[in-house]
Amino acid sequence: MITTAPPVAESRLLRRIQGVPTDVTPVWLMRQAGRYMPEYRALRQQHSLLELIKTPELAVDVTLQPVNAFDLDAAIIFSDILPPLEGMGLELSFLKGEGPVIHNPVRTAADIAALRTPDPRESLCYTLEAIRLVRNELDARGLPLIGFAGAPFTLACYAIEGGKSRYHENTRILMLAEPELWHELMTKLATVAGEFLLAQAEAGADVLNIFDTWVGELASHHYRDHVLPYVMQMIDIAARSGKPIILFGVGSGPLLDLMATTGATVIGIDWRTNLQRARFRTGPEPILQGNLDPVSLLAPWDVLRREIDEVFAQAEGDSRFIFNLGHGVLPQTPVDNVRRLVDYVHQIR
Repeated sequence: MITTAPPVAESRLLRRIQGVPTDVTPVWLMRQAGRYMPEYRALRQQHSLLELIKTPELAVDVTLQPVNAFDLDAAIIFSDILPPLEGMGLELSFLKGEGPVIHNPVRTAADIAALRTPDPRESLCYTLEAIRLVRNELDARGLPLIGFAGAPFTLACYAIEGGKSRYHENTRILMLAEPELWHELMTKLATVAGEFLLAQAEAGADVLNIFDTWVGELASHHYRDHVLPYVMQMIDIAARSGKPIILFGVGSGPLLDLMATTGATVIGIDWRTNLQRARFRTGPEPILQGNLDPVSLLAPWDVLRREIDEVFAQAEGDSRFIFNLGHGVLPQTPVDNVRRLVDYVHQIR
């Protein structure tokens, strides 16, 4: 007997976002496509990370790997937050053992002035083509697709520091000591990132996710005065698509009241913040998503199940809650633990 999947608009994730009851809690995972899957590691033996991102057919393959393996409620396009910086004029590579490296970091007024704000339909056409290609497969399964971009502050950290940094001191000094230069840089970054989200929605993404990896480094008043306006600028651009927007920041517990004012539909909560306290800080309006500690996925099943139960205990009574991790899947995560997590979340009524 041939069965037809329901339309994407009736998927668990989109229904939950719209406030419509679902049979079970929807679940997807940050970094659900990537280094913990043997299928991905096999591809990485043949291709660099940027080759996977910039070859639409390969990006589609990686995007589908986790939804082929697990009963997830959404796919997220395979990419990275940093390629938009290339179109702005920065030289990006990913070095083994070091991670991303910007070879011409932004340090001066002239550097900032030279940054371009290109049309993502040209500079990031490969990701948009991957979105268009994967749509038919996801439509056949009734699964929504999540597009994403990095938030302005996190992009600024990479652009200025040039790579890994413990304290992001160059970025924060520019933010505090050179407000006019900071405004110029952040306006460009917010424009590029917001337009990229908008273009992903036009290409076929159903939900738009903003990742702010380093925002937890900031004091609340610094976030309020020097970062929040540009997050709102980015969201204002992306919101023209009419698609729901998820805003997630690592270590952002003290910032949740401010993040709730951005207009984001969903606020992602990291594993450090109790969901009940998060709801108190955000107020009733935003949908909450989270927040299992990714390290829990490395534990034996009885421990992992206990940690999943704790997340649900904190979210009890929240009919709009979306299950996710409090950050991305770790590379050493056992594949079977991901499968058991997804299946168990769907068993909890």
